[in-house]
Amino acid sequence: MSLFKKIFGGASDVNNEEKNQETSPFLPDEQLPADELFTQNFRKNGGKFLYCENLPEVHEQFLNILEENDWFECEALCFEPKLYSLLDENRLTHDKPSNPKFLLAGCENLVADEGSVLLSSNQIKQNKPNDLPANIVIFATTSQIVSNKSDGLRVIKKKYDKEYPTNITTIKYFEKAKEEDFLQYGSAPKNLYLLLLEDL
Repeated sequence: MSLFKKIFGGASDVNNEEKNQETSPFLPDEQLPADELFTQNFRKNGGKFLYCENLPEVHEQFLNILEENDWFECEALCFEPKLYSLLDENRLTHDKPSNPKFLLAGCENLVADEGSVLLSSNQIKQNKPNDLPANIVIFATTSQIVSNKSDGLRVIKKKYDKEYPTNITTIKYFEKAKEEDFLQYGSAPKNLYLLLLEDL
């Protein structure tokens, strides 16, 4: 190494210094796209994620869920007429069920930063999450993924200009915690499947 480089530092020293500045602990981490962040956090929370490219795949994956859990010829809870066809084609009763094995619902949004599902009275009426069946199948699209709850609430406000839904809640825990966590206190974990349809 020449004396000149020792005194003034070489170009490689400058590059290393720039790299160190870029990875400073005081700088925010590089952000993942919302869809990748949602997938990562959703799985971390214990959710079962099924990606579908088209509607026939949604029907096929729904059938796989029914087979996996042996939910044929049982009762299901569903408050959304647009989803009745999925239940009807598999001979599942959804008219005033007394002991439903699972809830089939859409959602308002999928919240990326916490991997949760944002629901309202349009999907669950006035039921609290703890009142819902332990098993839930959610049908959603990739365009419903938002960065955080604030964005989700903003979308709801814009979507329902006049008849704003009530009972807005999120379901975040999809398996029993290995250790008791005060953040989960009062929330029953749900066995949740997500049928995510690509629509972008």
